[in-house]
Amino acid sequence: MSDTTAATPHSLDGLWQPTRAELSGESAPPMVLERMTLTLRAARYTVHFGGEISDRGTFTHVASEPHATLTLRGEEGANAGRTIPAIFQLVGDRLRICYGLDGQLPSAFVTSSDSRLYLVTYRRSSPRALTSLTPS
Repeated sequence: MSDTTAATPHSLDGLWQPTRAELSGESAPPMVLERMTLTLRAARYTVHFGGEISDRGTFTHVASEPHATLTLRGEEGANAGRTIPAIFQLVGDRLRICYGLDGQLPSAFVTSSDSRLYLVTYRRSSPRALTSLTPS
């Protein structure tokens, strides 16, 4: 049995603050985590870094086994024109996503120095924080 909460159309919606991240086996510095947020709302995503939009696009998700999947399609910013497959795990207000930056769907929530994987654990911020943002 999977420990991933069944994804409903709006269960991923929220303002997410990263608490831990690693890229190709290297941990992200705390300053990077503190300055970044991910907003998921109505099948759209926006990444803010230092208060500025650094990436924006659409996403779809499928609750599948052994891991639920996300597909991000960048429209503006760092990933414009790219499709990034990912696996995710949602447990309460904790969201873990492993992004396949090489275009390949990750098979597990791990990275290594020879992978092009970005693994991030997020905590959902308060609902008030989400409503205070301008629409994505």
